[in-house]
Amino acid sequence: MTPYTSEQTPKTPHVEFDPATGVFELKGKSVPENSILFYKPLFEWLDAYVQSPAKVTTLTIQLDYFNTSSAKCIVDLFKRIELISKNGKGEALINWMYNEPDEDMLEAGEDYSSIIKIPFKLVSFQK
Repeated sequence: MTPYTSEQTPKTPHVEFDPATGVFELKGKSVPENSILFYKPLFEWLDAYVQSPAKVTTLTIQLDYFNTSSAKCIVDLFKRIELISKNGKGEALINWMYNEPDEDMLEAGEDYSSIIKIPFKLVSFQK
């Protein structure tokens, strides 16, 4: 399986998912015109990946901002990552990075962590 990558644009995040290492990263802004269209190829790639994942899959999310339609896609992304553990095919965890003064991103991470049933770390940083 080849890595999934997508370069960051002013409206879409940088995406780098490496199946060999199980290290996945989503970084930047997620405000595409059509979130479903942007995330669909990523979801299709993930659906194949969860069939034979790395022993440990770590998804790190560091978004500066995301819109409402991206919020649902992010939940869908987390649910696919969660399947790795549910199916007993490996371990999965999520790191939610947020700029320390950004309370909205902290709250978003807290909301997501209450929905997802795999290890979910809230990690603050300062720019």
